[in-house]
Amino acid sequence: MINLLRTFSHYKKICRMHFPTLIHTSVQLTHINSNDDNISTLILDSLHEGLNWKTLTQRFKSVGFTNHLVQTVLLQLKEPTNSRKALNLFHWSAKEMNVQHGTSTFCMTIHILVKGRLIKDAKALLETVLSNPSSHDNTRVLTVLDSLLNTYEAVDSVAFVFDLFIRTCAKLRMVDVILDACKLLFGHGFRLNLTTFNTLLHVMQKSGKIDLLWGVYRHMIETRVCPDEMTMQIMVNALCKEGKLEKYLDIVDRMCGTRCSVSAVIVNTCLVYEMIEEDWIEDGLLLLKRMLQKDVMVDTILYSLIVFAKVKMGNLNTAMEIYKEMLNRGYHENSFVCSLFIGAYCEEGRIDDAIVLLEKMETLGFKTPSETFSLMIKGCSINGRFDDGLVLCKKMVRLGQVPSCSSVSEMIGKLCENGRTEQADEILTILLDKGFPFDENTFSHLIYGYCKDGNIERATAILFEMEFRSLSPDVSAFTSLIVGLCKCGRLTEADKYLEMMKSRSLLPSPNVYKELISSHLSKGHKTRAHQLNREMVGTWPKTDDS
Repeated sequence: MINLLRTFSHYKKICRMHFPTLIHTSVQLTHINSNDDNISTLILDSLHEGLNWKTLTQRFKSVGFTNHLVQTVLLQLKEPTNSRKALNLFHWSAKEMNVQHGTSTFCMTIHILVKGRLIKDAKALLETVLSNPSSHDNTRVLTVLDSLLNTYEAVDSVAFVFDLFIRTCAKLRMVDVILDACKLLFGHGFRLNLTTFNTLLHVMQKSGKIDLLWGVYRHMIETRVCPDEMTMQIMVNALCKEGKLEKYLDIVDRMCGTRCSVSAVIVNTCLVYEMIEEDWIEDGLLLLKRMLQKDVMVDTILYSLIVFAKVKMGNLNTAMEIYKEMLNRGYHENSFVCSLFIGAYCEEGRIDDAIVLLEKMETLGFKTPSETFSLMIKGCSINGRFDDGLVLCKKMVRLGQVPSCSSVSEMIGKLCENGRTEQADEILTILLDKGFPFDENTFSHLIYGYCKDGNIERATAILFEMEFRSLSPDVSAFTSLIVGLCKCGRLTEADKYLEMMKSRSLLPSPNVYKELISSHLSKGHKTRAHQLNREMVGTWPKTDDS
């Protein structure tokens, strides 16, 4: 199966200088405040003494505190045993010494706190720096992450800091660029843990960020983080929210031949299927390989998805070879793959092959899905097999199914173009009685067909029926009717429909104007013809026929 898928940094520790205890601290600092290393050592010693804020402030009131100075001291407090002193320094320097901490200082402190397992304090600082209103949310997320990465080694930090960062972003609903953040972290060698992924997926599912959710789940699989039951529950809930659960249950059933209720199988099938459907075929096959290695995909489904990929790529011969290999390995034929080949045969104009395979499906006891019938009807219509298309359409109705709107529109259009408008009208009437989801195009084809056949009364009746069904006749419908009326010499009615067309903000084409002008001139209506010509030139300046 693997072969099948293949086809397709150290910092030196800063030494602390020891000074005797200062008695007149503020005086002495006046002479050494230009030396940050000496000052940082004095601050460090004072913190180790456990001095309170008031004493610290009194001792260092003459020092000009900067982010650089604070960071210098923080680096000497990076060991877990000093994490509370680092937090004390951070807050004291901000509150008492009026230091406006930069992003780097925040991140250094966060690293030290996470190392010292002061998770609540680290999370509070993360929320503060991420909530800074000075920049857009997306920019702020990536800026903070970049700073965390840049200060990671200097503090000898731990990877969990990035899990905490992602979880905090999720809590703050700052998830629009979170997938980019996850990929950036992975590129630097940091893989998030399962709990972090589940937290992120849960927030995205609840907030309706479904596209992002599937991107994160895909990244999770690609980075070899194995989902658990909670992950699957979140993803199934997402499928429900999208209204896709029933669709993928049906697809999996058709691949397996029996009902499959394993959440992981349904979710993973959905992920790969949609990747292939959206032409991310190579990525989809690579992901299948990862799933095979993790043993999270049923072999029948694996083969079926590979066949789907090859059919989508137009490699029918390869797809058939893979399908035969599947059968040779003892797996049964399935409805999903048969439907794939039927659709491919129809696209290539191999209608006879498609019909043979459809009959084979019925012999095997497979229920033919409405999508497969619709593909067949459309294929028959495009290739001039009108009778076969009508037979299939009526068969669907007997089975309690209704073809797709696009396939019926194609069939009706081709029938009308070929002088079989009455048959088109008859089958549409049958479909409408069965709840067919009609649209404007289908009725426009009938109007064109009846006008072409000279049956203006029936064409007019279809136009009225459209409005009765709350459909707005389009440019095509009005054009067919106006031209048809002109050919029958019924110019008063033709003019009426022209005005109706314009009143609905539909633009008559130059051909409509020319047909009307020609018909009025043939009747001797020169004034009306000139009026229509001026109107046409005003609308279409390059069509002056005068």
